[in-house]
Amino acid sequence: MLPSSHTRRRVAIAGFQQESVTFIDGQTTLEDFRLVETSGPALLEGFRETDTVLGGIIRVCEREDADIIPLFYTSGGAAGPTSDEAYNHYVNRLIDGLRSAGPLDGVVLDLHGAMVTPTRLDADRETLERVRAAVGSDVPIMVALDYHANLDEKSIAAADAVFGYHFSPHTDMGSTGERAAECLFRTLRGEIAPVCILVKPGVMVPSIFSATNLEPLKSIVLESIAVGERSDRYLDVSIFAGFSYADVPNCGFSVVVVADGDRSAALDVANHLSSQIWAHREALNHRELVHSVESGINAAKQLVLEGRRPIVLLEHADRMNDSTYILREVLRQKLPRTAVPYLWDPHAAAEAVSAGVGAIVNLKVGGKSNERAGGPVTLQGKVTHAKSVTYRATGPVGTGSIVELGDTAVIDTGSAMVSLTSLPLTALDDDCLTQFGRTLDEFDFVVLRSKTHFRAFFEPVSAAIFIIDTPDWGPANLQTLPYKNVPLDRVYPFTEDRT
Repeated sequence: MLPSSHTRRRVAIAGFQQESVTFIDGQTTLEDFRLVETSGPALLEGFRETDTVLGGIIRVCEREDADIIPLFYTSGGAAGPTSDEAYNHYVNRLIDGLRSAGPLDGVVLDLHGAMVTPTRLDADRETLERVRAAVGSDVPIMVALDYHANLDEKSIAAADAVFGYHFSPHTDMGSTGERAAECLFRTLRGEIAPVCILVKPGVMVPSIFSATNLEPLKSIVLESIAVGERSDRYLDVSIFAGFSYADVPNCGFSVVVVADGDRSAALDVANHLSSQIWAHREALNHRELVHSVESGINAAKQLVLEGRRPIVLLEHADRMNDSTYILREVLRQKLPRTAVPYLWDPHAAAEAVSAGVGAIVNLKVGGKSNERAGGPVTLQGKVTHAKSVTYRATGPVGTGSIVELGDTAVIDTGSAMVSLTSLPLTALDDDCLTQFGRTLDEFDFVVLRSKTHFRAFFEPVSAAIFIIDTPDWGPANLQTLPYKNVPLDRVYPFTEDRT
């Protein structure tokens, strides 16, 4: 039985996100999460009119004239596992907030689906189970999840319905939040009675090949959306690619279907799309697109000689925004007109900021997060910017959201421009240049560390993208990783047996 009708529906919203790279020894600490936390009324002010999940949730809630109870939002990005201290702190806050909010009509959460802690291989599952215990069985819980969520049926059992981004790059985060919130209000009005079905095809792909503009994944995703649009009853379909750098039992693709009461119809749709993913398992792994550092840079240089520019050099295996494999070669060759934005190194950034604009510095930068990151390289040049940087994103991913780089320094080596940040953010668009008075037209080469999100901006404006594989913890060949928890006997590319 649903809560009794109120003059205004009372809806609690919150977000607690992280994509955990379990192969990295370092943990994402409570302090890391606190650096980007927002809560209470500031959450509404910060996310309203943004193309984010919470922005979409807020839009629907305000359109429905709901009474929004904003709890908090924080994110640990894609990094080492969430510490147990951080997890316990925020989930306890979430539960306390829900219990102290008074009678609630519904809860809408922005989670990731690939959070891991040292004692939890499916942390988001526990979060949902605790939320369910706190609000009871009658309060609907809707959840928006990242496209790279690792899920199984138990992961989502405590929610009434879950919704994933359709696309990577995640240009539909706002509409995903809207889908979750709209399902809540339709449920509260008695228009639908959602059921949620999950099927796993038994396929894993590296993040670089989870881009939804790559075929055959593009066609499968578009079919999943069309199935929902064609239905004469409520039907919402999400394909989750999973996050292959979390060593967990439920790693890999999932298909989730939310339907109005009809579990059989939902299962048919999920099974069909799951079969499509399995049938195309080999084609989903585009190893023909991958270059070494040497071959990628050489091919890029040839295109520039032909007048084609700018070229993206993508160090996709970088998991902490500090790999130095391409940077080392860029500096060795003195590759001209090269931008290397957002290299994470808080110590080097602090040293350069302290030296100040105009100073000539000699720094050991990057490669410090783990043994596979390439080790530090020597960066010598002039400091052209030195300040703390916060701005609102203007690109197509997360439009309007607040980006915090912390203390940031830009070093001009005479051939390359390297920006050092104290917070580990990934450059997705030309904000990484315009924030420092530069434009993309000034560069022949741009070194990026994104996996798919950069494509929304850079693909249309670049002459070419070279995917460069390095030994860091996000390689294109998953079979090089030391998995312990993934059931390798039941998941492609480790087996051809589908069970």
